[in-house]
Order: sequence, then structure tokens, then C-alpha cells
Amino acid sequence: MPLRLPDRLPAVDILKKENIFVMNESRAHTQMVRPLKIVVLNLMPLKITTETDLIRLLSNTPLQLEVNFMKLRSHTPRNTPIEHMLMFYKDFDILRQQKWDGMIVTGAPIEQMPFEEVEYWEEIKTIFDWARTHVTSTLYICWAAQAGLYHFYGVPKYPLAEKMFGIFRQTPLVPELPIFRGFDDVFMMPHSRHTEVHREDIEAVPALTVIAESERSGVSMVMARGGREFFITGHLEYAPDTLDKEYRRDLGKRNDVPLPRNYYRADDPAQGPLVTWRSHANLLFSNWINYYVYQETPYNINEIE
Repeated sequence: MPLRLPDRLPAVDILKKENIFVMNESRAHTQMVRPLKIVVLNLMPLKITTETDLIRLLSNTPLQLEVNFMKLRSHTPRNTPIEHMLMFYKDFDILRQQKWDGMIVTGAPIEQMPFEEVEYWEEIKTIFDWARTHVTSTLYICWAAQAGLYHFYGVPKYPLAEKMFGIFRQTPLVPELPIFRGFDDVFMMPHSRHTEVHREDIEAVPALTVIAESERSGVSMVMARGGREFFITGHLEYAPDTLDKEYRRDLGKRNDVPLPRNYYRADDPAQGPLVTWRSHANLLFSNWINYYVYQETPYNINEIE
């Protein structure tokens, strides 16, 4: 896919080395097409890593995408250079004036806090409400999925006795949905979280449908509003080494750091990870872009409602 990205975004050079076709803004302006407009609210602390992970997956369809990054006014990131934020991110107050074909809201390392105690909770609620009338389809990932389910539908989260950490087998429960086109009967999904949502709470809400789950990691995907909202409790966007970096970062610093399950070859960190989720990650993002964004969004983007 020709990805239309800001000039000098670090992900551009990284992905070009992976033979992923990206297009900077200068070249994109010479093409007479309407790109799909995607906005990413990136709440993860390592912004550049998350940008690259998401762009890598958005690159797998023949459609041209224009990717923009949103930041919060009520929170200042501590792990990303301010120069990067000023160059590539815009405040919600600026981006809210536009309409968007698709939106992705990432996870955040705040899941053990009550939602109401998160410093940017009020701004997040405003953004979530705005997305319903300004975006054709939105993916909510990990903490954002729990936050969206809570804000829109009153679904609570629950603390886990042990961190859900590793790669877990998932089963599509509604395999005929376009989001699962090309999927196998089972697929793998990375998880890294200390809280969970319960199936019975979701099933009590008629507007919600559990569409994938795991015997070990529980509910993994929930759909609402005919695919205008997807809530994904795991991290299909993770790169092969993400859980390894997290494990080594926390080892010896926390007393609740289990070896990530189903991740290392022979459960031996020295042998490195065995990647089992990448093909389905590419399929899911491609299916979302094609069937729930491109096929549903109006040509005149201002007609989104």
C-alpha cells in the first residue's frame, strides 16, 4: 500500500528497509486520488515504536492511506522527545475540526488505575464521543478497549491475580464476519495486561457482540455498531521483540513478572521468540481497512455521521 506519511517521520526509513512502500507528503500531493484518512491517538509511552508497529500493519492493502497522529492537551509524554511530538502530532482541538475514515486508539500503561483517576480521562471521554460522529470505524486496543467498553456501555474491568502475559490462542466466534476473512479456525494474539473484562458483563449489553475469545486469556475481540467500533484486548500490532523487551525491562524490578507464555522457543529467553501472530495481524488490519473503512466510508468525507 502507498502509505502517505509526514516527511521525516522516523518510521519511514525503518519501514523502507523492510521493503514496505511508504510515500511522503511531497510525492503524495502529485497523485490525483482521495486517500483514506486515518488518525491514531497514540497513548503508548514509546511513541516511535508504536507508530512503526501500526504503520507496518496498515501497509498491507492497495489503498492509499494518509496517517495522522493525535496527542492530548491534558498529558505530556515523558519518553518521547518533545521535538518529535511537535513535528508529527497535533492536538485533538485541531484534528476535531475534520472527519476521518478510520481511527486507532492505542493502549496505555495505566490499566491498574480506576478510569476516573486517569489524568486525561475527561479528554478521553470527549474524544471517544467525538469519534462516534466523526469517524467511520474505530479500533480500540488494550486499555483503550477497556476504557471504551466502560465509557460507552458500562462494562467494568477486573484486576488479575497474575499478569496476562504472552501469546494466547484465540477462536473466532463469528467466523463469517468480514473482519475474519482469510482467518484460520484459531489464531494467536499477544497480551500484556493486569486487568480483564468479563464475558457475562458484555453479553448483558445487547449492543455488544463478543467475536473472539480464548480459554486462557478470555475475551479478545468485541464488536459494536455493525463494525463502527472494535474493542481488542490484546496487541496484534506488537513486533516480534516487544514482549521480550518488556520482560527484560521488568525482570528483577517487579515481583509479578512471569515468563511470557507460548512466546520463547522452548520457553527459553536465550533462544528468542517464536513469532506466531504476524500473518493474522496483517489480515485483521487489512480486513478492517477494506471492509469496515473503505467499503463503508462516503466518498465525501464530510458526510460521515
